[in-house]
This record gives sequence, C-alpha cells and structure tokens, in this order.
Amino acid sequence: MSKIEKICVYCGSGPGTNPAFLAAASALGKTMAENGIGLVYGGGDMGMMGTVAKAVRDHGGHVTGIIPEFLLNKERAGHLGPGLIVTKDMHERKRKMFDLADAFVAMPGGIGTLEEIVEQMTWAQLGQHKKPILLANIEKFWDPLCGLLAHMRTTEFIRAELNFDLLVAGKVEDILPMLQKAAAAVPADAKDMKTVAPEKLA
Repeated sequence: MSKIEKICVYCGSGPGTNPAFLAAASALGKTMAENGIGLVYGGGDMGMMGTVAKAVRDHGGHVTGIIPEFLLNKERAGHLGPGLIVTKDMHERKRKMFDLADAFVAMPGGIGTLEEIVEQMTWAQLGQHKKPILLANIEKFWDPLCGLLAHMRTTEFIRAELNFDLLVAGKVEDILPMLQKAAAAVPADAKDMKTVAPEKLA
C-alpha cells in the first residue's frame, strides 16, 4: 500500500478566463495543506501555479517548486518563499518532479501542462510507474482531452494492453479521496520509475 505525502500539480502560469479555475487552485492547495500533503509544482508565482502554491503555504503546508534556470525571471520564481529547486533544463525538472511526487494532478493550463500530464500517462502506459494520475476537470476544461483519449481507444491506438488508469474529477473535493483510493492499491515498490537495461532498448 502506498501513501500520498506529496502531489505534483501541473497547471498554467496564467489565470485563464474563468474565475472558477483560480478558485479551484486555491481550494486544492488549502485541502492539501489541511491533510498534511505537500505540493510539488513548477516553481512560478504567477497564475494557477502561484495560486495553488500560495494556498498551500497560507494554510501551513510544504511547497517544493522546481524550475529550470532559464524560467527564473520569466515566471518570477521564488517570490513566494523558500523550497525552490533550480534545474539545468526541462528534462531534469520533470524527472525531479516525478521522483518527489506520489501522485499527479493536472489543473487547467496550456501546452506545458498538457505535455507534462501526457508524459505521465505515457510512462504509465509503458509500465514505468503506477502512481495515480488525475485530471482536475474544472468546468469541464479537460473534456476535449477525454474525448480524444476515448477516440484513440475506439480506433485502437490505445489498445487493451496499452491502457492505463486515468482519474477524472469534476470537483476539487473529489480529488484527494480519488487519489488516496488509487494509491492504496499500489504496492510501495511499484511507484518508482522502472529502469531498462541498454541492451533491451535496441
């Protein structure tokens, strides 16, 4: 059985057009802190990222921001306090986020958010990890992606042997219970990234 101690939250560096997005980010951060769950996130203090991090800190929670050096000025990282890890590039950032987190949540965001959560789906699909992955489908933001994934299954580009568990929550209050239930079914030794011998990659 695995326990969730830190959640990696992927989300936009902008606020989006719907006030419900920022409200959800704030509510998620508050819920995490109140349940003793730390935040792992992209390290910026703008938009959705800054909102969820501020909410965690404001309610006594622990925040770890991970950002590549070239984004330090662009996303004003570190203005919210300590706990910042600076990496040399995006690849190191994403691997560090994976290593520190017990589960992954995608809030509304842009291409970067999409790329990060899809990478976790890909790794899970290929059997590299079994950490819970959840789409926070606030105001049905992720409906187009859910529709695309359903289309991929229908057309058998996601075949049965390549399927993976993807959680979808429409309400913030459902996120933590869904993640905890999924994590409870995962053996502790199944969370770490699997390594493949070089000769098996040929």
